[in-house]
Amino acid sequence: MASVEPPPPFGDYYREIYAKGMLAGERPTLPMAWADLESRARESLDDRAIAYIFGGAGSEDTMRANLEAFRRWRIVPRMLRQDLSVRDLSVELLGTTMPAPVLLAPIGVQTLLHDEGELASARAAASVGLPLITSTASATSLEEIAEANGDAPRWYQLYWPNDDELAASMIRRAEAAGYSALVLTVDNYVPGWKPRDLQQAYLPFLEGIGIAQYLSDPVFRAALPKTPEEDIGAAVGHFIGVFTNPNLTWDRLEWLRGATTLPIVLKGILHPDDAREARERGVDGIVVSNHGGRQIDGAIASLDALPPIVDAVGEGMAILLDSGIRSGADVFKALALGADAVLLGRPYLWGLALDGQNGVETVLRCVLAELDLTMALSGFVRTAEIDSGVLRAV
Repeated sequence: MASVEPPPPFGDYYREIYAKGMLAGERPTLPMAWADLESRARESLDDRAIAYIFGGAGSEDTMRANLEAFRRWRIVPRMLRQDLSVRDLSVELLGTTMPAPVLLAPIGVQTLLHDEGELASARAAASVGLPLITSTASATSLEEIAEANGDAPRWYQLYWPNDDELAASMIRRAEAAGYSALVLTVDNYVPGWKPRDLQQAYLPFLEGIGIAQYLSDPVFRAALPKTPEEDIGAAVGHFIGVFTNPNLTWDRLEWLRGATTLPIVLKGILHPDDAREARERGVDGIVVSNHGGRQIDGAIASLDALPPIVDAVGEGMAILLDSGIRSGADVFKALALGADAVLLGRPYLWGLALDGQNGVETVLRCVLAELDLTMALSGFVRTAEIDSGVLRAV
């Protein structure tokens, strides 16, 4: 049997860029520097979209803390320890095989940024091969997103409504549409105080945007006197009544475990005791996250919360990190501090805002290239080798 050539390293993306420049005089259409990409995306959006994408809770201190936490850790490369010519970033997590330990974070209402919204992100994720996590707050139904995502791996993020029959219906739909894990967000059962959104006096849900999972759900529709197509106002009112669920407690996880055979991941864990409780309750994984700084002002940075949680639960469950990832080097630092994988959020939205599917693909390829090159230049050929010994706190 002929041997199969391994795929080219992600880091070779830089060769493609230089080759296009040399042979065709072609330069990247999107900024290659992360700060420039963010700035360009901001300039392209209206005030309501800017508030949603760039805003956070309160004074936005938690958002700043997320970024500063990564800057406090410095990489100390190791040299000449092994042949670095062949590298493998692939991992398997909760039964999902992925080419690199990076997933697209669940972010809703993406049509605020681009007409194709979540569909463009789903196609981009499939093109690169990274898992997508679809949000309950998407502007497009989970089935349509799954169709756009094709055979690529995908997880479903659940905002647990206060109607268990509705929650069960959404879970069944996700299972039928090929989602292979359930991500329960536990830090958003009531909304945070978001001054930028409040200043715009704008909530897309009130216009029926970002509630596609509800409008397309048979249980939700059966509870309405008229279809959403006939009376969107009544549908929005019913959504408002079922969305918030401050009654959730640890004991409710037993019901969720009985409602699905999918692995269950809790997103929004910051305290080691909560990580231990999740493990004891049979949860398969957690996402260390402060919701990108959008829920509590003055909360601990997600990266700062990561090492104590890793110490608390050891190898007993999958640990992912969300909030503050802005580059491939940031991904490397999160892996070194014990994360099994990371969720990339705002940066792929910047690409979406500027160039739809192509913009998201470009951002993903840049993140993976930088991660691959950072790993090689630091002396590693596999992500599993990376540990905290390669970092120094400053």
